[in-house]
Amino acid sequence: MRIGIVAPAKTLDRAVAAEVQALAALAFPGVELVIHPQCYLVDGHFAGPDAARAAAFLEIANDPTIDAVWFARGGYGSNRILDAVMPALGPVAARKTYMGYSDTGFLLGALYARRVGRPVHGPLVMDMARSTGSATVARALGWLARTDPAGLEGGLAGRPSAAFNIAILSALAGTQWMPDLTDHVLLIEDVSEPLYRIDRMLFQIANATQLKGIAGIRLGRISDVQPNDPPWTEPLETMMTRWCRDLGVPLLAPADIGHDADNKIVPFGMIA
Repeated sequence: MRIGIVAPAKTLDRAVAAEVQALAALAFPGVELVIHPQCYLVDGHFAGPDAARAAAFLEIANDPTIDAVWFARGGYGSNRILDAVMPALGPVAARKTYMGYSDTGFLLGALYARRVGRPVHGPLVMDMARSTGSATVARALGWLARTDPAGLEGGLAGRPSAAFNIAILSALAGTQWMPDLTDHVLLIEDVSEPLYRIDRMLFQIANATQLKGIAGIRLGRISDVQPNDPPWTEPLETMMTRWCRDLGVPLLAPADIGHDADNKIVPFGMIA
């Protein structure tokens, strides 16, 4: 199996990439990781200019010798290439799994909106740099190479699901790239935001007409919360209950997803 790696947002660290390749060679001997050279480009904030990132994604997605696409890193930038890449995806791209989270949720959402391939909210290549990154990366490779259910988020049975970073979901709302999530359970998480911003983004989500048909919301981890001045006193649970009421959906059991090494795998759609 050949897994292509591209960086639609920020640059991949070469040392981290080498560690991932070493782990794959040892634990997944039938897997070849094909790291596109674009992953190492640097153009200010981005892993190369928009055109280079778009071209690399299309090259990997449309390559018939590549079986799955694994995103290298989040950050910011995936949304800037949607207009260039989505109309240019061919039949080969529709047969692949695409894995990532955070900023790459822009691509996962757009792919799901167009029913291209199998989008999966799961670890990035760069997660190897976390304290228990080997287990995180093994979880990702287990799904990409073997659809190993051991790495799945535990509450997916029964209804179709989709998972997003709150900031990315709120940015997708109202655009042509927002997928139809009717009857889906929506899993959300975020990192490094003050709670007033979380509250503001939840307002956008609760009032997005495109989300009125969802079956419920499950909250993942909101980590590294930034301080407010003055302090924010409303508990997160209270915020979530209020915005779910406005959206007209239940707040369901917590989700085991987040910007951390324990981030579990959530394939978009129904789990068999």
